[in-house]
Amino acid sequence: MRKPSRTLAIAASVMLVGSLAACSSSGDGDAAGSPTPTRTQTMAGSLTTAESQLGTILVDGKGMTIYLFTQDTQGSGASTCEGGCLAAWPAVGELTASSDVDAALLGTITRSDGTMQAAYNGWPLYYYVQDEGAGDTTGQGVDDVWWVMDADGNAIQ
Repeated sequence: MRKPSRTLAIAASVMLVGSLAACSSSGDGDAAGSPTPTRTQTMAGSLTTAESQLGTILVDGKGMTIYLFTQDTQGSGASTCEGGCLAAWPAVGELTASSDVDAALLGTITRSDGTMQAAYNGWPLYYYVQDEGAGDTTGQGVDDVWWVMDADGNAIQ
């Protein structure tokens, strides 16, 4: 009877170690073979607005929806979206302001990897990889932290 108990204890230990190893990975896509963004940083060179079912929202020059991430701190000059987050929510590169947005609210931040990311009203800007075409807003409300923006640079919730 002692031998089966020892075998069971060893098997349980191996499973526990395997589970702990799996949990210790960051899960943010930084490991080898991690997904890469399917969208380049900047789809088009201008920031503008478009009418949507959510009202007037910020989009790039090709009509792709722009999002803010409420886990970022407005005005901090930094993005907290890295690794797997960035694979799903690519950073928007530098943009120019069209006549229907406030050029004074448009700026850039320097990401941790040294690349420039557009910011509006102090919020770093992102795309969502599941938005396939102009006017798509499939990222709206994801995890209650991703929101489209209005022309004043505020989240539309």
